[in-house]
Amino acid sequence: MCSCQTHQTAAASSAQQVSGEAVSLRVDDMTCGHCAGTIERAISSRLPGTSVTADPASKLVTVRGSADLETLCAIIAAAGYTPVAAPNR
Repeated sequence: MCSCQTHQTAAASSAQQVSGEAVSLRVDDMTCGHCAGTIERAISSRLPGTSVTADPASKLVTVRGSADLETLCAIIAAAGYTPVAAPNR
């Protein structure tokens, strides 16, 4: 977890499949560039060949490449953040 501020452990988050090759997750406790970098590095190191963009302003993490939602949620949670998969609407 980022040391720049206290993160809420029960932050509301949502995730959804964007397309066949892109997954977008909402991570409400990603609050700054340091948080975004931590999440990007965690995913890139565990899933080489993926393209990861984390935007703290929109609270969205977008991953392109071969990655499933369950794996991404586990990686982000292990990095100290709170992604929660929500059913597609």
